[in-house]
Amino acid sequence: MSRTRREFVRDLGVSAAAIPFLLNLPSLGFANQEKRKQRLVVIFSPNGIVPNAFWPTEEGEKFTLKESLSPLEPFKDKTLILNGLSDRVRGDGDGHMRGIGCLLTGIELFPGNVQGGSDTPAGWAKGISIDQEIKNFLQKDAATKTRFGSLEFGVMVPDRADTWTRMVYAAANKPVAPIDDPNQMFNKLYSRAKDREALSSILDDVKDDLKKVGDAVGTADKKLLEEHAAFVREMEKELKEAKAAAGHPVPVIEPGVRKDNDNMPKLSKTQIDLMVNSFTADFARIATLQYTNSVGGARMKWLGVTEGHHELSHEPDSNEKAQEKLTKINKWFCEQMAYLAKRLAETPEPGGPGSLLDNTTIVWTNELGKGNSHTMDNIPFVLVGGGLDFKMGRSVKYNKLPHNRLHIAMAHAFGHKLNTFGNPNFCSGGPLPKLT
Repeated sequence: MSRTRREFVRDLGVSAAAIPFLLNLPSLGFANQEKRKQRLVVIFSPNGIVPNAFWPTEEGEKFTLKESLSPLEPFKDKTLILNGLSDRVRGDGDGHMRGIGCLLTGIELFPGNVQGGSDTPAGWAKGISIDQEIKNFLQKDAATKTRFGSLEFGVMVPDRADTWTRMVYAAANKPVAPIDDPNQMFNKLYSRAKDREALSSILDDVKDDLKKVGDAVGTADKKLLEEHAAFVREMEKELKEAKAAAGHPVPVIEPGVRKDNDNMPKLSKTQIDLMVNSFTADFARIATLQYTNSVGGARMKWLGVTEGHHELSHEPDSNEKAQEKLTKINKWFCEQMAYLAKRLAETPEPGGPGSLLDNTTIVWTNELGKGNSHTMDNIPFVLVGGGLDFKMGRSVKYNKLPHNRLHIAMAHAFGHKLNTFGNPNFCSGGPLPKLT
């Protein structure tokens, strides 16, 4: 005799916080296992890269990972490096504003009153970002709809809202703020509670609910329940330790700079762990992870770098010490991508087969190709994972093709057959070639 979700919840008496995860277990019969769970994660880091320490010299399957990308060595066969994509979008705003505002939207910024450098002032982007476009497509189909659709994570993103701090857009003129406090993200995922003190009771409820369901599922799902319970216990400990750090105040300093950011590594790990768990629970299939912001001035003292990131990025190529420090910074960002890939790879896909990484593609990108020139040619796009069914394990080179075409290709990989995305002038030729 089949049970409805309402009857299942009533009979077992589980809390709302545990329901999405429990309903994703195959043996309970509620999870949709017929359609593959494809996922996309976009990671942003600012201020460009050091080209000779980043881009492989070779093209094709036989390539060497340079220093900035060396953390991806364990995932080399699952990595796709796209060199030669350009953000062709021009118009109002300085390079950093257009860099982040047009990165995922592929379209110009509105005129506005936010002044950047000596360029014309600008406002928000004129269109939706590709992550939200794909999210909306998935949410229209009951087979791919999830509780949240998408989740926007941040690490040390300034509290102020302006063009430099937003890359995700729900629509034209509608930026979406990332959540950079793990406590707030945990509350979003597991409850509607506004009071942080309620976290402990939420966690207790979830742990109790997982115990209740243990006898009603098969061996494989019981293992998933045990892993989920372990995650909840660990997260309880992590959040208690990180609580003071996560509630960081906004210092009164120059725009875009947070001088006291020693907690970035801890915050990054916590946010990534929450993201992986959200995928296990099928809370969302689209996610973004934004590190600081365009013109981000993080001071990565744990790397031995005391200067601000943006400050260093403006040093000339002849400043070898600055180039070494920038390479260290980008290697650290790459380590975060590698950690996410590792966590996804070691986590079984609920209902299988394979791992979460087999069904997830991580895209790491930047608002600039190079910080000291503010070029929007050779924007970094590094992909890891099997979610888009691209041919991985390669270094691919293009000749200044518009990045809009990559966005179209990503949409097509989800079955969303867009003809154009963003400014149609940059979509000629359709999806980016050489991906499959």
